This record gives sequence, structure tokens and C-alpha cells, in this order.
Amino acid sequence: MMKKPTFFHLLFTLVPLLGFAGDPNLTLDRIFSDRDFDADRFGPARWLDGGDAFTTVEPSTSLEGGKDLVRYQTRTGKREILLPAEKLVFEPDAKPADIADYTFSPDGKHLLLFTNTQRVWRRNTRGDYHVITLGSWERAQLGGDAEPSTLMFAKFSPQGGKVAYVRANNLYVEDLQTHAIRQLTKDGSTTIINGTFDWAYEEEFGLRDGFRWSPDGKSIAYWQLDAEGVGVFHMINNTDSLYPKIIPVQYPKAGTTNSACRAGVVDVNSAKTRWFQIEGDSRNYYLARMEWAGDSKEVVIQHLNRYQNTLSLLLGNAATGKVKSLFTETDKAWLDVVDDVLWYEQGKSFTWVSDRDGWNRAYTFARDGKMQRGLTPESGDVTRVVSISAETGWLYYTASPENPTQNYLYRARLDGTGEPHRLTPADQPGSHRYDISPNQEWAFHTYSRFGVPAVTELVRLPDHGLQRVLVDNAELKDKVAALNRGEGGLFRVEIEEGVELDGWLLKPPDFDPGQKYPILFFVYGEPAGTTVRDAWLGDRYLWHLMLSQQGYLVASVDNRGTPAPRGRQWRKCVYGPIGSLSSSDQAAAAKKIGAWDFVDANRIAIWGWSGGGSSTLNAMFRYPKVYKTGMSVAPVPDQRLYDTIYQERYQGLPDKNAENYKLGSPITYADQLEGNLLIVHGTGDDNVHYQGTQRLINKLVEEGKHFTMMSYPNRSHGIHEGEGTTRHLYGLLTRYLHENL
Repeated sequence: MMKKPTFFHLLFTLVPLLGFAGDPNLTLDRIFSDRDFDADRFGPARWLDGGDAFTTVEPSTSLEGGKDLVRYQTRTGKREILLPAEKLVFEPDAKPADIADYTFSPDGKHLLLFTNTQRVWRRNTRGDYHVITLGSWERAQLGGDAEPSTLMFAKFSPQGGKVAYVRANNLYVEDLQTHAIRQLTKDGSTTIINGTFDWAYEEEFGLRDGFRWSPDGKSIAYWQLDAEGVGVFHMINNTDSLYPKIIPVQYPKAGTTNSACRAGVVDVNSAKTRWFQIEGDSRNYYLARMEWAGDSKEVVIQHLNRYQNTLSLLLGNAATGKVKSLFTETDKAWLDVVDDVLWYEQGKSFTWVSDRDGWNRAYTFARDGKMQRGLTPESGDVTRVVSISAETGWLYYTASPENPTQNYLYRARLDGTGEPHRLTPADQPGSHRYDISPNQEWAFHTYSRFGVPAVTELVRLPDHGLQRVLVDNAELKDKVAALNRGEGGLFRVEIEEGVELDGWLLKPPDFDPGQKYPILFFVYGEPAGTTVRDAWLGDRYLWHLMLSQQGYLVASVDNRGTPAPRGRQWRKCVYGPIGSLSSSDQAAAAKKIGAWDFVDANRIAIWGWSGGGSSTLNAMFRYPKVYKTGMSVAPVPDQRLYDTIYQERYQGLPDKNAENYKLGSPITYADQLEGNLLIVHGTGDDNVHYQGTQRLINKLVEEGKHFTMMSYPNRSHGIHEGEGTTRHLYGLLTRYLHENL
């Protein structure tokens, strides 16, 4: 029996070879074409009556291709069809409308239905909205004579009599009785953006819906961006017409001009806007979050400087436009925006999340900005605030203080008394997500493990008792269990004294410890995401498993600087030349793992996508003696070419921090390439521009370096558009590995 290496702490979760019925071997077609392993999902679901009932969308049994909106009593499970699919056929002989999203009016009598959606950058946020009266089935499409699929973010007023929405970068309100439409802003254009956002705000702050109803329904707070002067990047579509089509995208590259941003409150009756009086150059700060501050008199705004290392929480007076600062957070690296602000005690207090003390903790503050207390432990990161209720006095949050690859539910008292305690059962290790009812008595609970598909169930709180299973994915679990799988699971590797990295490893089903195997590392490596989680990882897990069936070891390691719940220092120590410490950590891990008895250190490969594509380039260029083969998909070879908000957050501005950009960019080290390199990019990538890969090609050619290149015409960052694209891409990666490793 092989002795385990002594330099790392191995935490293997054995996945035995099980003999269930089914094909034990994976193929590209099974994963990406035939979709044999698609998971069943629950929702979209909405809690009703505080949590006593809920709705979800289910396939119709009476209309082929249709979906019913179904209501359940939470405790008893009593089911009724609230909106049958037959009522969603809006034209004679037409197909039933798809329920992309839905919301209920405050009185529960009307339904706002989102259909016929179209994609805006990453998500389908533009479409048609219909208001349906439940019971009578009266239906009205909003927008008057608006063109199809042009409305965005429609939502009921708090009193339910009106709906506000965005169309063509202007804000509108429609009366639901008369269907009279009032246009609240009239200056919307390609560069003046009301109630929604430009490319960079959407991509990097996750902001899409740019307006908020006041609690009294009399006014609306909204953002306005002025993109005049922002650089235009021109993408070229060479395939869909006789002559090339130019596609302009306003995109602020690092160090260039940002959109100006301001926020104001518009009166619904007069359509007059009062702007908040925020000092400074609005092109050099960000208004990253805005919500009403527990009443209809003031809004709270998160104001970030351009470096994103100073965050001021501002309180804005809706009547006068005056603002005052409640407090300011600072950091030598960067600060993240906070999504967990709740006002309670009649607006006298609010919650906040910060890593000011070295760990991401939840706090309460008084309305004057003075801290009241910390609610969560002093050493341990909150990964998400799930639910806060002033009525019950509890804050529910997820964390994993002992294992950063996992995630569990905890709760703490808002008054700071007592100790927080874990609610997720000890016999359910893995990753857990919760959607908790407003009364905090129930939760939709989804959990999975590495190599084990997700289950969604309804649980009672706080005892976490199982009420019933909502989606068991039993068929998928049986298919996965029937696959040939060797040992696989989570481990830790020590790369230097006191520094251990989390990872996972898949071994071939017929693994022989006396043989040496090639190994493929999957990497991301940047501050925006992790790859090592004790969770079901879907198609990418299956593809990696397929490679293990074909004789490869497949592994992934999270370096320092990834957003694992391991404290502020872990996450922010990479500030500056992003890519330097992360690639050093990855190479150190590869060397340690390459020294294991069963690993062929002469056949180490690495691959990644987006930030992982950049990490792959850094690995191949900076550590040519470690890696033989690399596959880089949609990378950022030159960090000067990426957007302001992301790149400047982690490196500063190029004119004052030029060395960071030079040292962090893979293209700087391209002359050191020795191994086999495949570069893949979509020419229609609006996120990470094909331009960067073209510059890298020029550099590699100049240096006389051999490499392989594959471009996918007009595909975006996900390289998924077009019939067969995903199957083709993973076929390409598989073949390249076989030929070069």
C-alpha cells in the first residue's frame, strides 16, 4: 500500500465503483449533446402569506410544452393550480408563453408575468410584461404600443395600483386601472441611461435593475448614467452578411473615462427629479448600491472612490437632495459592496457586513452611523446573509469556519446576546443554499457534495426538520452512481510553511498506485471565484470525470487571493500585480503534487476559462519547466485591455500603477513559452475582447513560439452560441490533451 505523502493533509472522500444499471463510461455526446445528465430544478418559487404558502412553476399535464403556476400550502402540501398553462396562450394557435419570471401584487390578486425575453449582455432582462387578474383571467400587456421585448424590470408599486418599468433607457409608470402611461424621464438615449446600467456597472457590480419604489409609492429613486466620452469598442461580425457588420460597445478599459453616475428621486405625479448633491467628479466614483432607508424620506447610497478602497455610506434626503455620510470604510487593498443592509426598529438601526476586523462579519449600526455590535464570531467569514427579521430578532447566515470548501446555515440574535449556532445538521456535509420564508419558519434547502447531484427540500426552522423533498434528482443520481469512478475528493496541499491550499482530485477507475499518470489542473485563480467546493459541479465535473476514465489524473487547487472564506488576508494579499502570487501558488502546488509517487511530473497540464485562461497563460509562460501543456480559453493576456471597475479594483490605475499591470499581465512573459499551448477565444466576446488574444498572437509570433489557436466566430465569453458549439469546444480540448499529454 502506497504511503501517503507527509507534506499535505489528504481529505479524500472515497467515491466507490458502484454497479448500478447504466452505461458506466462517459462520452462527449452524452454530456454535451444528448444531455443525459441534466438536473431537475425547483422554481422559480415565491413565498406567500409570510411563508404559509408558496408558488412554483411546473410542467403542465394538460398542455404540451406549457407550464402551470402552482400554489402549495407549506405545512400540508395541498396543491392547486393557480394559473393553468391554457391561460398563457395569448394568440390563437400560438404556443403557451414561457414563464421567465413572475411577481404578485401586494394584495395577491394580480400577477406580473415576464415573457418573450431577450438577452442583454449576460442575462435575458428585456421582454414583455403582462398583468393577469387571478380568477377572472383578465390580461393586459404593459407598455401600450411599445415594440415587443422592449420592457425591463417591471414591478408593482407597494400599494399595487401601478407598475414602473424601463424602456429605451427611460423610466415609465403605468396605471393598472386606466393603463395610462406616464413617462418619468425623457432624456434617455444611447448614452443617457435611466433606470438601468452600462456594460461595466452591470458586469462588475451586478447591477441591472436601476430603480426602487419608495415605500409610500409616491416616488422612485433611480440611477442615471451618462456614457458620453466612454471609449467604444468595435466588434466585427464577418459571417452573417455579405459585408462585415460593426457592433459598437461602450466599454471603459482600465485607466480610461468612466460613465458619469448620479442618483435622484422622481415624483410619480409631477415627473420631476431631485438629484442628490454628491461632491466630486462623478466619473471617478461609483454609486454601487442604493435603497430606501427604512422610510420614504431618505435613501442610503454606497459610494466608492475610483480606487475602490474607500466606501462611504451616504444618507440622502429625498426632498432636498442633501446627503450626509454615516461612516466610511477604508482598506489598503479594496472593498466589496454590501448587499446585506436591512433597516429595523422603525428605521433606527440597520445591519452591515464588513471585514474591517480581519474577517467578514455581520454588524448592527445606529441610524447616525455609530456601530452597535458585532453579531457573528470574531474569527470566521460570513459567506452570505440569508435572512434578517426584526420581528423574530434573528439573523440567518451561511458560513463554514472549519472547512472553506463547504457552506452551512447559522443564526445569531440581532441584539447580540447568546452565541450563534449552526442549524445545518452535522450529518449533512457539503454545500448548502437556503431561501428562507419571511416569517423565518420555513426554507427551501438545496444541498450537494462533490460528485453528488443536488437535492432540494422543504425544511422547518429552526430545527431543520424535513417537511418534504421537492426535487430529489433520483434519476440523475442513479446515472452518476453507475459511472466508472475511481477515488476522488477533497484534499489540502502545503506549499510552504503555514500555507495550505484546498484542492480536489479525480483518479482513474482502474488506478494503480505503482504507475505514474499525467495530470490536468483546472484553474481560475482570480479574486472573482473559486473552483474547489464540496458541491455538485455539473457538466464540468462530468467532463473531468470522463478524462479520468481515459487515464488522466484531474485536479484543481484554489490559490491565495480567491474568495474562499479564509479571512481578509487570504483574499486580499494578491493586491497589486494580480496574477503573480496566484501563479506562484499554483506552480508550487503543481510541484508538490508532481512529487507524489503516482504522478508523472513530466506530464503536467493546466487549463482554465476567462480568469482561468489568464492563469493558464501565466503558468505556461512563468513556469515553463513545470507545465508541459496548457489550454487557455477566453483569457486576458494584457490587463490594460480589461474594464476599469474590475482591473482597477485589484491593481490601481494604470497611469500611477503601471508596474502592476506589466508584472501582472501574462503577455509580459510570453517569450518564455516552452510547452504546448492552445488558445481559444470567441470573436464576439464583449467581456474579454478577442483583441487581447490577437495581441498575444503577435507577441508569440514575434518571439518565434509555436502554439495552436482556435477562434469561434461571433461567440461571446461563454462560447455557447450556435448549434453544437459547446460539444465542439470540449471535443477540441479533449483531442488537444490526447495529442499533447
